[in-house]
Amino acid sequence: MTTTPAATAAEAGSQSAQSAAVSNPNGTLGQEDFLKLMIAQLQAQNPLDPSNTNEFMGELAQFTQVEQLTNLANANELSSAVSLIGRTVVYSTPSGGRGTGAVTSAQSSSSGTTVTVEGVDGIPLTAITEVQ
Repeated sequence: MTTTPAATAAEAGSQSAQSAAVSNPNGTLGQEDFLKLMIAQLQAQNPLDPSNTNEFMGELAQFTQVEQLTNLANANELSSAVSLIGRTVVYSTPSGGRGTGAVTSAQSSSSGTTVTVEGVDGIPLTAITEVQ
């Protein structure tokens, strides 16, 4: 059985999709996933018949645009969290209960933006149900 460049590319894409499915339970693609797919595409292409340069530049432009939108969304989320400092909030706890208190700080990390409410760290903004 001979392997064609198209079959190799399909196999690489399939392997990337399988690894993304294992390591990405939310089913969303991030910047790293996009780069992995692009690298797999470049590695699998036939050097005697390279892909269209315009398509590649279009993909890079899309990646840049997604990156900028992600950065803007992160900045907006952090700004929202900072605006809660000093305000009293009601939030849902992981156990299904409710907590309340004044927001004392905001944190941003690769896992998202969280706030600290009277010593309770790591409360995601999505858990806040009321701002007083």
